[in-house]
Amino acid sequence: MDSFDTISLHPATHDALARMDITTPTPIQAAVLELLLRGSDVIGQARTGSGKTLAFGIPLIERVDPRQRAVQALVLTPTRELAIQVGGVLSALTAKRKIDIALIFGGRSAGPQRKALQQGAQVVVGTPGRVLDLIRQDVLRMNRLKVLVLDEADEMLDRGFAPDVTRILTAAPRERQTALFSATVPAWVRSTSQRFLRDPHHVSVDPRPEDAAPVPHVAFEVDAGHKFRALCDLLDQCGDGSILIFGRTKNGVHRLARQLTQAGYHVAGLQGNLSQPQRDNVMQRFRSGKVKILVATNVAARGIDIDDISHVINYELPETGKLLTHRVGRTGRMGRAGQAITLLSPADRIKWADIEQGVGRQIPRAPWPGAKAALEATPESVTASVPQRPMRKPYIVFSGRRGRR
Repeated sequence: MDSFDTISLHPATHDALARMDITTPTPIQAAVLELLLRGSDVIGQARTGSGKTLAFGIPLIERVDPRQRAVQALVLTPTRELAIQVGGVLSALTAKRKIDIALIFGGRSAGPQRKALQQGAQVVVGTPGRVLDLIRQDVLRMNRLKVLVLDEADEMLDRGFAPDVTRILTAAPRERQTALFSATVPAWVRSTSQRFLRDPHHVSVDPRPEDAAPVPHVAFEVDAGHKFRALCDLLDQCGDGSILIFGRTKNGVHRLARQLTQAGYHVAGLQGNLSQPQRDNVMQRFRSGKVKILVATNVAARGIDIDDISHVINYELPETGKLLTHRVGRTGRMGRAGQAITLLSPADRIKWADIEQGVGRQIPRAPWPGAKAALEATPESVTASVPQRPMRKPYIVFSGRRGRR
């Protein structure tokens, strides 16, 4: 499939794709579009930034009947930010069709969301908790549901979300089309999905060579007392691209964002203690480039789809290798270059070994060489010059200017 023009779609969908300047399907889109358009269940796996939203969004919109004022399609996402992102893509596809999309998630008043459903929204994009609440209140009725999509399926079927997602899937009509999409699809997701999918097609797509922009990822050993200074030096040397810094906890992200602001950096923090309007404001500023540095918890690993993030810096480690994969996937998207750097303190040694086991490979690791050298390092150069070994207390070399705004 070399062009969307070869696919039989509603004229308004072709017009929408043209307005979005999209002409050629990505590999995951080419692999699943025909399957989904003919009504098959699909489990789709492709790297982050590969176009999965359009891969399920186009067939989903094609199946919606604008004349029927009832919920016909439901997309579940693990985060509010991802729900907003998916809703934006679907809204762009339906700009010239009478299809209403309702965003359903917590952190906002449920009143407008109820009203959107009562007025006949045909597509719902939301997070499991609020969606299940409205189903139980008999406001969100699924008796006419045709399509159900789990975006970031590995997260949706994990322990935290699984009970609510299972209840939603059980409440949905049996005669529906179901699709699961994610960058990582562990074996347990595949086995769990057998309860809810009918003879699904398993599609795993590797990027084309021309799409696979290198995302070098190197871990540097930094003494815990010097980690913040090393981070500042990296920010001084990173250039003008957008930078995403990951912390682990809400309080930790809040504290780090405050420290960086006090050090003279123009940053924003994204974490769960913010109200939804505050989170929306942070994302708008980061997307528009008004703020170039975003400090975030793992919510951003699932909820940010910005093509020009030049650097991902893991200031604190995630809990699992899967989360590390999603973090690193925020850079190097859609054929662009990117770089990932992880800062390791000696106390991180055991957790880092577990994360590497979860990732399925060793990530090159070296003593901290200073910010300029760190940004110029490649996994190959680090592996060649430094044998992989247990972490030791590193030496520290600092360079770069301070106080950039």
